[in-house]
Amino acid sequence: MILGGGVGSRLYPLTEQRSKPAVPIAGKYRLIDIPISNCLNSGVRRMFVLTQFNSASLNQHIKNTYNFDNFSHGFVDILAAEQTPSGGAWYQGTADAVRQCMRHLYNHDYDYILILSGDQLYQMDLEEFANFHISQGADLTIATIPVTPRDAPAFGIMKVNNEGYIDSFIEKPKAELLNDWVSPVAPEDQAKGKIHLASMGIYIFSKNIIKKLFGDNPDANDFGKEIIPKAITGGMKVAGYQYQGYWEDIGSIRSFFEANLALTDDIPEFNLFDNDNIIYTRPRMLAPSKIAGTKFTNTLLAEGCILFADSIEKSVIGIRSRIGNHSKIKNCIIFGNDFFESIDEISKMENENKEHLGIGDNCILDRVIVDKNVRVGDNVQIIGGESLEDTETDSYRIVDGIIVIKKESIIPDGSRIGLAAN
Repeated sequence: MILGGGVGSRLYPLTEQRSKPAVPIAGKYRLIDIPISNCLNSGVRRMFVLTQFNSASLNQHIKNTYNFDNFSHGFVDILAAEQTPSGGAWYQGTADAVRQCMRHLYNHDYDYILILSGDQLYQMDLEEFANFHISQGADLTIATIPVTPRDAPAFGIMKVNNEGYIDSFIEKPKAELLNDWVSPVAPEDQAKGKIHLASMGIYIFSKNIIKKLFGDNPDANDFGKEIIPKAITGGMKVAGYQYQGYWEDIGSIRSFFEANLALTDDIPEFNLFDNDNIIYTRPRMLAPSKIAGTKFTNTLLAEGCILFADSIEKSVIGIRSRIGNHSKIKNCIIFGNDFFESIDEISKMENENKEHLGIGDNCILDRVIVDKNVRVGDNVQIIGGESLEDTETDSYRIVDGIIVIKKESIIPDGSRIGLAAN
């Protein structure tokens, strides 16, 4: 079961018209593609995605992407919050979402339930995770990742003994309590000061145990705050699986921005270019990208783009992006467009002095996220920076020094936004 996330307010305005798992990433993917791909690469073929908020685009993406043949018995199905004779409330938390959807498993034969988040960036061998759960004879296994004392207060932190079992768990502990929450970690993590084990929000429950926990705790809505502490104090065998790879929780504009730009590194920690751990997404029948005189430095470029820019540096350029003559793009994430404008449409726009789809001529963009189907005119400068105050207008939002141009916004010719306006 893959949790589709809540309102996603910290990723606003990227979540204004879509759910968190539907947010584009790496130029051509959606966040939901990451956990689904991890499952497929690990041999997991039966998946439910639990959705609630702004789920239309997510539903459409899953429907258009993950279709199994009639002989595989595999599926990726949407389970939206719904009214039933036994209740009609929205999902109240992670545990409540799974509880409400358990009835859909009655016709399936299974021994374990794997629970994943739909808004994380990582590559994990989930079969190895499951084998660890079985070898430990655990009732519940939590995937953990070593973190520093600085990062620990943002997570659920647990103490894991030398046998691999969790003795105690605390949700988002205060800094002054952390000395009591040190666990055995690998020597390389110890050297980096990563001495606390944080929950990744990835769990395996044995079938009868999750049913018992739900039955014994009918009012518990959250795994981290309620179900997991109940399992530990109730004497159940709760194991901790230490994951050593790259993992990023895409929970804020800053984390989203930094995780995307990290993909442009010479050797990124998250590997998109892997023969075995493939990241799957919707197969689009798009033309190859066309480039005229643009100098690229550490850039991811998706298909279907038409680029005349002078330079693009450390940026992610999404599908069907158009960038005009002499423009300079740096430290930017450009989502691209859902459709092409024809030459006639572009000419008509120019004749009527209207902005056409994409980024115009002689523009400068730095530290900017440009959402889908945006029209940026000519001679526009949009420059982010740490010194900028958080603010919001109808067409953009500034948060943590990052300027986010909202979906389908129009930025007129000659506009100055951010540091360019000063």
